[in-house]
Amino acid sequence: MAEDTLDNQQYVVLARKYRPQNFNELLGQDALVRTLTNAIKNNRIHHAYILTGIRGVGKTTTARLIARALNCTGKDGHSGPTINPCGICENCKAIAASRHIDVLELDAASRTGVDDIREILDGVRYKPTNARYKVYIIDEVHMLSKNAFNALLKTLEEPPSHVIFIFATTEIRKVPVTVLSRCQRFDLQRLTVDTLISHFKNIIQKENLKAEDEALHIIAKAADGSCRDGLSLLDQAISLGSGEVKTEIVRNMIGLADKAQTFELFENLLSGNIDKTIATLAEQYKKGANPTTILQDLINVTHMLAKAKIVPSSVDSDDLSEAEKELCKRLAPDTSIAILSKIWQMMLKGLNELFMAPIQIDALEMILIRIAYSASLPTPLEILNDVKKNSKLDTFVPEASTPKSSTPHSAGFARPAEHLNLPQESSNSGLFNSLPEFLEYLQNAKKMLFLYTLKNDVSISEFSFGKIKMTVSDKVSGEFLLNLQKLLLETTGAKWDIETLKGPLGETIAQQEQALDEQNKRNVSDLPLVKAILSEFKGAKIETLTRKINKELANELNEGGFDENENTYFDEEL
Repeated sequence: MAEDTLDNQQYVVLARKYRPQNFNELLGQDALVRTLTNAIKNNRIHHAYILTGIRGVGKTTTARLIARALNCTGKDGHSGPTINPCGICENCKAIAASRHIDVLELDAASRTGVDDIREILDGVRYKPTNARYKVYIIDEVHMLSKNAFNALLKTLEEPPSHVIFIFATTEIRKVPVTVLSRCQRFDLQRLTVDTLISHFKNIIQKENLKAEDEALHIIAKAADGSCRDGLSLLDQAISLGSGEVKTEIVRNMIGLADKAQTFELFENLLSGNIDKTIATLAEQYKKGANPTTILQDLINVTHMLAKAKIVPSSVDSDDLSEAEKELCKRLAPDTSIAILSKIWQMMLKGLNELFMAPIQIDALEMILIRIAYSASLPTPLEILNDVKKNSKLDTFVPEASTPKSSTPHSAGFARPAEHLNLPQESSNSGLFNSLPEFLEYLQNAKKMLFLYTLKNDVSISEFSFGKIKMTVSDKVSGEFLLNLQKLLLETTGAKWDIETLKGPLGETIAQQEQALDEQNKRNVSDLPLVKAILSEFKGAKIETLTRKINKELANELNEGGFDENENTYFDEEL
């Protein structure tokens, strides 16, 4: 008797005490509830379901609710499947207590072998004892072995009408596609911060406790979309606060830094104030903040500011606290995306360093010193403007006053058609009057095999409409020539005469283009602005040249020597 009394007085954790008892209490899974509701109403009950999602969003709970919904007999004992199980009939009570003889739960993490599955399959052919359906709930199904999955496949595809399979997993990608194709899949969503806070407040009210809103907000964010994780943290906070959930207690419990100090730390990083950065960090660490958590908070602040910079309306989101909104309004307008991107990359790299460091707080100090120092360094655009200013190249020549050149390319930037020693246009009026036209067609049509071969393995001595004369290497097969002739016939409607010679190739088109590219690099290197950049950055060199539309930079670089109709300039990657 005393033992029964003790069992009745035993504390039940919040995650179990407030587990949903019907689909109306299932949080954040509207699509699942709607689908199952329509399926039950229309008697379209599937024989296998698979539930996937992160830990603590209700996969196993949902599986039990489905089992109850399908087996509920109602208060009168004669009702059929319902989306609102009564919770009173014997089937509902037994399933809720995990003791129903026809609802079998298997933990695949501990029973992974084919023998365990065979044991299940042996019972499939027998009809349920008390329930309407025999339900098999297999949790963490991705842990089953390959042989176990194979043993399950045939029965899973065509089970008896009285059998329902319900699988739950956090690793849906590890489940064979052959199993997924036989199941109706439901992806359980992460719970939003607002949903969790509302749920926590409801529980606090039912438990006759007190909680600060900021404390619940911290717990909800730390839960990362998992209701069970959030309730476990809430349980712990209630115990630490002797029945009252306080912000300071929650912060210390989770190892969070004070938000005000985190914001102050970030501002010091932006301003490059290393002394204050180290002092603020030391104060946070002294109060119990975890170095990894501090850096993760700073990463979140960086993302928050970048989002506020690009999408100003996000500042008014309910997901942000008043302190976060105030920080965004104060810092976002004056902080560039380039700076935030640089800080983001350095923090992510620092996070990996933190895990490898023997003393994390020392590593975090070095990371923040590096970020604070680099924050005061100029961006590439600022360096370029500074070089232009020091080199007296900051005066922009307006388009109207840009001197015209008698030849469009007087600056020495050559086009392939001008510098390649290729036969040019003929008097014929068909397609491909010149080799450059034909090469451009191959490029646009994605005929890369033809393009590569013509540029690298042949040297063309004559090209006119209907006729090609070229020297070919041993790499060129007769099949290639036949396919080339067929392509030309289909494209132009005329039969082409292709004359091939054997012997030394000479200079190929690819070699001519490479020589042209090197010449253009030398021409770019002689431009005043590029000279200044190369002088400023010792050891820098021009790697590639890219053609883009940018009249302003073209004028600045070349002082009007570019063809305005072509809108061309070379983009130096140094």
